[in-house]
This record gives sequence, structure tokens and C-alpha cells, in this order.
Amino acid sequence: MTHELYTQSSPPGDAFADMRELFDSIRGEVRKLYVGQDELLLGTLTALFSGGHVLIESVPGLGKTLFVRALGKILGCQFGRVQFTADLMPSDITGAPVFDLKDSEFRFRAGPIFTQLLLADEINRSPAKTHAALLEVMQEYRVTVDGTSHPVPRPFLVLATQNPLESEGTYNLPEAQLDRFMFKLRVDYPTAQEEMNILKMHSEQVDLNQRLDQEVQTVTNPESLMKAIRQCSEVRIEDGLTDYINKIVRMTREWKAFHIGASPRAGIALMQASRTLAAFSGRDFATPDDVIEIALPALRHRVQLTAEAEVEGRFVDDELRNLIRGIPVPRD
Repeated sequence: MTHELYTQSSPPGDAFADMRELFDSIRGEVRKLYVGQDELLLGTLTALFSGGHVLIESVPGLGKTLFVRALGKILGCQFGRVQFTADLMPSDITGAPVFDLKDSEFRFRAGPIFTQLLLADEINRSPAKTHAALLEVMQEYRVTVDGTSHPVPRPFLVLATQNPLESEGTYNLPEAQLDRFMFKLRVDYPTAQEEMNILKMHSEQVDLNQRLDQEVQTVTNPESLMKAIRQCSEVRIEDGLTDYINKIVRMTREWKAFHIGASPRAGIALMQASRTLAAFSGRDFATPDDVIEIALPALRHRVQLTAEAEVEGRFVDDELRNLIRGIPVPRD
């Protein structure tokens, strides 16, 4: 429920009605092939329209590749997938100079990262130097090889996955690298009804490429997406809401159950994401409900439980909910 005083002081206008229609259209097209996982859908679209990237914690077999492929078709964007392994080198994803025998000179051959929607599958199976290469492109939107910069296509969204069940042969992402992701999204097993719908929808051995071509419509294009991303940045955030976000982030550093709190980048992520959620609702102003809705994905990977809290069986999401409940909500 939207806070009444916020609604009264800032009535919604028509400027963002097109954003609401675009969001509804994308969501409707995704639902033609992909069942459930509301946090994944909302978090991914919010990150895309906020200029961020997402880390997905999920067991195998929940349709992440299908989701990204369908999203690429719907958005009119290029799709790429990289399976991260222990022997994957940075040049395997960024590209490298290749000697051209005809011209007797080196030419840059672009790697799979030169796409718009990149699924980095099981990112924690590769060593730190490969992580660093990916994270640099996420931050800078370009690859630098031999002193020459090669920009990646825009919009550019990385969806990196890691399997929470297996630890053998994996490399944990350091806290500083986790902080580069706007959100950490958790994808769990579907409900009984959702799984029933999945069985009915995907058990007929119909070629996936054929279904993408016939059942899913392209509703936008990269140029329109970049315009929409700029439009989301124009959503107003009042000083009271900025102070609310600041208090949430700063409180994570004082919360007794957390050994490490969130960085200022977490506050920036909450600001950007709140603007995007407001735009998805057709509003030109953000509310506390927008902040609360996206707070857990934006913060859960930026805090760490103390050893005592882990022994007591506490969970990060529960602690974050308790923290947020204790901060007064701005009313104007």
C-alpha cells in the first residue's frame, strides 16, 4: 500500500504512463514462456532500467537460460551465454588480438561479452582474474586490450549465477566484487501449481527457437530502452526519502547481527532502483514502498552476519527486515 501522504503531496502524472505500459508489455510477454519467479523478473528489469547488474543464486534447472533468451527476444537485444569453468581465461570472455595472415597484423577478435544480455553461468567456478575481467566491463562498459578501448553494446546487462548447493571447485566472490552487483536475487523451486504449469507448458518437445519466434513478440529495441533508462533517472526523490534510504544503509553498519555493513554504493542502488520502480508504476515520484520493495535484493549481498548470528541460525533477510521495520517511514 502506498503511503497516503506521499500520494497526496505528489499526484502521479501522465509522463510515465508509457513506462508503465512498457513494463506491463514486457512482463506479459515473459509470462508466455516463463512461469513464476517474480523476484527474478522484477529485479532483472529494475536492474536493466537502472543501469545495474544482478547476481542470481539458484540451483540448476529453473529456466534461467530460457528467461534470458526470452527477455532478449522481447527487448530486441542480443543474447549471450558463457559457462564459467576453472580454466576459463579473461581473454575467453573479453576477446583477444588475433594475427591476420592476409594483412600481416593483429586484429581484435571480440569475445562473447560483446552482447547486450549476458548470462554468466556459475561465475564462482572461475578464478579471481576472470571475475575481475568481467567486473571491469560491468563497471566501465568497455574492454581495453593493448591500450585500445572497445565499447560493449548498450544497454548492457550481466546476469551472473552461482549454485548455492555446491562448494567443491568454486571460488567465492570477495565482498568488494559482490558490491559491484546492484542486486542479489534468489531463485527458489516453484510452487506446486507453478510446477504443474511448467510441466504442461514445456513437456511437448517443441523446439525452443520455434516457440520464441512464434509465441513471443518483440515490444521494444535498444534505442528505445536507452531512452527509457534516461527517463527513469528523472523520477523525483524527496529529501525525506533520501534521508530514509541513508538511515537504512547506515544502520546496517551498526546492527549487532552484522559483521560487515553496506557501502554507500548500496544507497545509490536503492535510489536508482526506487526511481525505476516508481516509473514502472507510472509515477514521476518515488515512495517509501518502492524502497522497501527492493531493499532486500539491494542489501543482502552487501552485509555479513557475525559468527555468533550464524551459530544462532539467523538469516540475513530476516535481520534486514527487522532493521527496516525499526526505522521511521517518512510521511512527506
